[in-house]
Amino acid sequence: MSHQSDLIEKDIEAYLKEHENKDLLRFITCGSVDDGKSTLIGRLLHDSKMIYEDQLAAVTAASKTSGTQGGRVDLALLVDGLQSEREQGITIDVAYRFFSTNKRKFIIADTPGHEQYTRNMATGASTASLAVILVDARHGVMTQTRRHSFIADLLGIEHLVVAVNKMDLVNFSQERFEEIVADYHQFATNLSAKDIRFVPISALEGDNVVNRSPNTPWFNGEALLELLENVPVAQDENLDDLRFPVQYVNRPNLDFRGYAGTLSAGILKPGQRVKALPSGKTSTVKSIVTWEGDLDEAYPGQAVTVTLNDEIDISRGDWIVEGEAEVPLTNSFMADVVWMHEDALQPGKLYDFKMATREISGSVESIEYQVDVNSLEKHEADELELNSMARCQVELTGDVPVDKYRRSPGTGSFIVIDRLTNVTVGAGMIREILSQDSPYEYRQHESKAQVVWHKTAVTRYMREDRNGHAGRCIWFTGLSGSGKSTLANALEVELHRRGYHTMLLDGDNVRQGLCKDLGMTETDRAENIRRVAEVARLFAEAGVIVLTAFVSPYRRDRDAARELFDEGDFVEVYVDTPLEVCEQRDPKGLYKQAREGQIKDFTGITAPYEPPAEPEITVDTASGSKEDLTALLVEKIIG
Repeated sequence: MSHQSDLIEKDIEAYLKEHENKDLLRFITCGSVDDGKSTLIGRLLHDSKMIYEDQLAAVTAASKTSGTQGGRVDLALLVDGLQSEREQGITIDVAYRFFSTNKRKFIIADTPGHEQYTRNMATGASTASLAVILVDARHGVMTQTRRHSFIADLLGIEHLVVAVNKMDLVNFSQERFEEIVADYHQFATNLSAKDIRFVPISALEGDNVVNRSPNTPWFNGEALLELLENVPVAQDENLDDLRFPVQYVNRPNLDFRGYAGTLSAGILKPGQRVKALPSGKTSTVKSIVTWEGDLDEAYPGQAVTVTLNDEIDISRGDWIVEGEAEVPLTNSFMADVVWMHEDALQPGKLYDFKMATREISGSVESIEYQVDVNSLEKHEADELELNSMARCQVELTGDVPVDKYRRSPGTGSFIVIDRLTNVTVGAGMIREILSQDSPYEYRQHESKAQVVWHKTAVTRYMREDRNGHAGRCIWFTGLSGSGKSTLANALEVELHRRGYHTMLLDGDNVRQGLCKDLGMTETDRAENIRRVAEVARLFAEAGVIVLTAFVSPYRRDRDAARELFDEGDFVEVYVDTPLEVCEQRDPKGLYKQAREGQIKDFTGITAPYEPPAEPEITVDTASGSKEDLTALLVEKIIG
């Protein structure tokens, strides 16, 4: 192999040292089919003298049987390595090639132009900083040109180079070049890319690829390779927000525990205060370990193992971030989704989402709009077909740390995996993190649709028919210590033994999750009962007998709960145990604390309890055994 640097032949160690200090540019070539992407890469490799002699000999031989240039060497065969690619003269898979110049190292991803292989193009673009978008000078801006440009923009590529290829076939016409530039500018008004450049080239002949061509005296810009060498990409890295997704917990022996992964953003240093997400536990960095030795600092893209000074629970999928960083934890966000499978995306269907190193289940709850890649206009859609792109609202089954894609691509993106086949079916970029303080229908997003009750295809009647009984709510109310929870639990055991589908909602349990944000004020108590009643109604709609055990001291709150149910589906059980008995039992010591003034607004002592006016059932645990009362309840409720 000949090379423009003599050091590679004279002093390989000096060459490698020089080579190590060059910065790296990852870029892709994309565009419509037959625009000359593979030929362009072959020309770059050939003219920068990065082809081994045996490679060139093999390509020369292959050109005679698989080439498309007659008797000439077909440089496209350098990257079209698959047999099917050479037979059809197209690119199918993503081909990666490396080359370097005196100024910079490059990794090129040659991506397919055919529409059915758009998913491969998105794969190649996911790690690129720059996209070379080829346009055939004869055909101009095509649909696939727009689609690839849009995907590159979605993926956060801020540097686009529009290479108008095959200028030799239009006699190097300045007029034709400027016409294509104008067409692309008109299309690109809705793109976010801040740096778009144009260069007229002939990949086959080498015009304006490595050196400026005398055939375009009217063009005053840089040749393509000059442009690639000089485009500033270093400032595109996010060095401010530390993001280290943990891929693996490295535990080779009892004396070492490290967290391995690739730094997505920010700078990591020993002694730095960090926080683990989602737990929120903090520590400081003890060391940054690599195979070559410990580092004084790590930068984005480096694979390292981090050790901490404290033993905290961190596992695969967790993030390590700055100690004071405010990173949102959410299960809901808006994202731009590119669909990559023949089976359409179905809103509401459960998929697996891989976000950085974490995998979690979730669904696309709604499609806000689909984007027409020809005009970038937005329109409604009920599902996403292959190669479609849309803004979607995603709901996950749990809270995870997330970033906006533009802020941190590595932690602001995800792939969608079919749970049955384990095939990657889509990719997404997070655009907006939704607030969970209000229901989805009231969040500020672009649809502004009227809120209506969603009628499911499986009806309540169908659920009850499958269960063999109707759903209803058995609402236990009474003072603390009256025996509500004990009776409700005993009743559920008996109903379950008889084959009924049941669910018990207990006051203490609900306060652990659904209502953990509520206090004990009158307003908070009312909200507590409202939430429980809504949940109970959903269970009843599912054909389940749901039992609730709450003090629920205010009659108006219980009446509001009753109004959610049809006649006969709400059974109020008043556990009328005298206050003195409840206080004598005092299972949690609450009455004692209330008498001593340690608890304010305690029902029955310093806050009122309003007995039901007309309960369906009244029991007293002071005058009847648990077994007798349970039998009474079963008889009155199910006969």
